[in-house]
Parts: sequence; structure tokens; C-alpha cells
Amino acid sequence: MDRELLAHFPVVLTVARRGGFAAAAASLNMSPSAVSHAVKVVEERLGQPLFARTTRSVSLTEAGAAFVAAVGPALATVEESIERVRSARGQVAGLLRINVPRLALPLAITSAIIEMGRLYPDLTIEVTSDEGLIDIVAAGYDAGVRLGEMIAQDMVAVRLTQPFRAIMVASPAYIEERGLPHSIADLSRHNCIGYRLISSAAAYDWDLQEKGQNVSVEVSGTVRVTDSLYARDLALEGVGIAYLFEPLVREDLRTGRLRQVLPTACIEEPGLFLYFPRYASQMPKLRAFIEVLRNSSK
Repeated sequence: MDRELLAHFPVVLTVARRGGFAAAAASLNMSPSAVSHAVKVVEERLGQPLFARTTRSVSLTEAGAAFVAAVGPALATVEESIERVRSARGQVAGLLRINVPRLALPLAITSAIIEMGRLYPDLTIEVTSDEGLIDIVAAGYDAGVRLGEMIAQDMVAVRLTQPFRAIMVASPAYIEERGLPHSIADLSRHNCIGYRLISSAAAYDWDLQEKGQNVSVEVSGTVRVTDSLYARDLALEGVGIAYLFEPLVREDLRTGRLRQVLPTACIEEPGLFLYFPRYASQMPKLRAFIEVLRNSSK
């Protein structure tokens, strides 16, 4: 086996997973030129291109897709074996990669990362902020964070937060100018800050309840976002009514910066969970992270 060639395989896989050289370079803490060189070395040794490159995109060739399908699982097996050796030694070190929606960072993740840095200086935690639904195993993550209802049944899930409500809020300035809606039907006459789903590109219908029944409500307005924290910012500026998880705006409600709209129409969500494949539960780095998360949530 060509040792130089083998060393470049993880770089090729990261380019494939990240969909580009710049994204792979950032993920690997390498320069884009070093990533490009590694891919070029592999392509030259194999005698065929693995990626089709244009000025706007990078995609796998047929040979590249076959390479990733063959090499990816093999490297994953090697990494898993290394983790098992570390598990036997109880070593908390290396790289822990997690995929997290941005709203979960202030609710459950940031304080744990601070504590992990204090306790385990040999561990690097790489956090990808991602609102879409992805296959964390295929994308090379050790764990992810999502709402309980969004987690596949074959994953192990650890609760991070208690259930919370999804509510509608608006600023006093907006309410003074436009008034309060008195029913779900009234939302059609208000400026609602909408969401675009990254995974499907569809506009998100708000999940509400009416007369004890769950309903999906199509809303409209002058702005649509993919980030709930930005929806909060817009609501604070008086742009319109925002649909948010209550913990994100608890302080705003307490101080009066925002007011709840149609409280009887809100629904309860199951809360946020850390999830991961069963084999990953043996990793010391993940076990340590779970322990810190549990302690920080007490």
C-alpha cells in the first residue's frame, strides 16, 4: 500500500462529504491548496478524476462515487477500531464532530463546550451549525442534535432539554401599529416572519392547535428566513410576528421586549436530544460529552 496515497484518502472523502474544496479545507484545518494537492495526488495515482470541477460547483465523477463507496466504509472501520483502543484506555482526546441547529447552541450546547474545554484540553469539538436534516453517519459526524420527533429510530437519543412550547411573539411596537390577531385566521392579515426549510427548500407551515386539534397554517409576510435566531431579531425590530421556541425568547417576554400572540394556539415540542449511532456510545470523547451535558442541564 502506498502510504502517501493512503494518507490522502480522508481528504478526498471530506471533499465529497462537504461538497467542495474550501469547505473541506475549513473542516480539516488545512489550506485549500493543500486539499487540492491531496486530491490531485490521489487522482494521478488512480489515473482518473474523482471530481468534476466548475467555477461554481464540485461533484463526484462516476469513478469518484465508486471510490467513496468503497473507501468510506473501510476508513470508518479503521476509525472505529482506533476509538475502541482509546475506549480501553479511557482516553478523551482527538476530534468530536457534532451537527447542531443554531437554536440549540444557547439552549444546550455552549455551556457544555466551555466545560469540556476545561476538563479535556486534548479534545477538539467541531460544531457544524446546520438547520437541515442530514445523515450524520454518512456525513462523518459523531453525533447530532435535533428535536426528538426528527430522530431516526435506529439512533441512540439522550435528552438535552425538557419539552418546550413553540409560540408566536411580536414586539410592542408591531402590536401597537397592527394590533393583535384574535384567531388563527387573523394571521393571514398580519406580517408573519416565515421559514424556508433547508432540507426540502419548502416554505414551513406553522404547527398550531385549534380547538384541541393540531393544524398546519400557511403564513405570509415580507420576509422568510432559515434561522430562528434571526427571526427573533426581526421580531424585536418590529418587523412582524415570529414563530419561535419559548426558551429562546423567555427573557424577552419577561422584560416586555416581546409579547406572546395567540397563546392558546401554541403547541408543545418534545425537546432537544443528542443522538448518535449505537457503536459511538463506546467512544470516551462522546461519553464524556454526554456526562457534561447531563450535568449542565441539572
